[in-house]
Amino acid sequence: MIGPVFSLARPLLHALDPESAHHATLAALQFAWLPPCPPDDKRLAVSAFGLDFPNPIGLAAGFDKDGVAPDNLLALGFGFVEVGTITPRPQPGNPRPRLFRLDRDRGIINRFGFNSAGHAKVHANLARRRGKGIVGVNLGANKESDDRIADYVAGIDAFTDVASYFTVNVSSPNTPGLRDLQQASALDALLTRVLEARDRAPLRRPLLLKIAPDVSLEELDDIVRVARDCRIDGMIVSNTTISRPASLASPHAKESGGLSGRPLLDLSTHMLAETSRRVEGQFPLIGVGGIDGPEAALAKLQAGATLVQLYSALVFDGPELIARIKRGLVQAGGRK
Repeated sequence: MIGPVFSLARPLLHALDPESAHHATLAALQFAWLPPCPPDDKRLAVSAFGLDFPNPIGLAAGFDKDGVAPDNLLALGFGFVEVGTITPRPQPGNPRPRLFRLDRDRGIINRFGFNSAGHAKVHANLARRRGKGIVGVNLGANKESDDRIADYVAGIDAFTDVASYFTVNVSSPNTPGLRDLQQASALDALLTRVLEARDRAPLRRPLLLKIAPDVSLEELDDIVRVARDCRIDGMIVSNTTISRPASLASPHAKESGGLSGRPLLDLSTHMLAETSRRVEGQFPLIGVGGIDGPEAALAKLQAGATLVQLYSALVFDGPELIARIKRGLVQAGGRK
């Protein structure tokens, strides 16, 4: 039912500026009543990080930053939902406009800058959940923080009771200096402290690291080495890119920020394959970037992903995309 509703609403949503359209969509999902999604084909089931996923298709962080509608998002058919990025203290992010649709390219550019309601508000939202589906929590640091590593540690302490897993996001291009935490020495210090916090918590949640697609292969060598040495539970490849393919044709293509959607597919899938080669099966990977159909999802799985996430394609295709990808995966013989 939600698919035809989106088809009717799409022209109205696209008549709004992108951020207003996003808020309207999220508000509708927050307050609507949606029946549970029908059971998935058993061939789509995945076990990873000690969790059992009904299907491998997740909603990437960024859509529901403050955890206001995770259960209804799961009801759309996602196998899991990731909320955030969440910072310890509330912060407004960058000035508007900060979200741009690249209609000709089926892409999105954002420079939100970790706008967040903060730990306390988002925890209260997640504590009200009634559903049992898998909801991950994506953690970030405040822009003006004196100790960004402490911000991530605080996130572990704040959300252990409501998170299915944690994602350490050090790869957003919209917080100055954040990507410096991907450098080997800084990353080792970060993961060591965050894992110590995770391990002393009453509930042990899987910990994942989300990286940028713009790192060099030498930098990727260091990232994976540190991740393996620290024995994290998995990685997400990748966040948005600051690069701009020459093929972009939309008027907003030169806006600053992170590019996502179809133009990110090739770069992110290449980085996923390179990461998988270096990880050597030591932990699972989640493939993100440019997934807008079953072919793209299969490309991620074939490149080494165990699970996938999407977001930008929903802007153009709506929630029917989820069922279409699942049908395509089943027709292809399951997840591989």
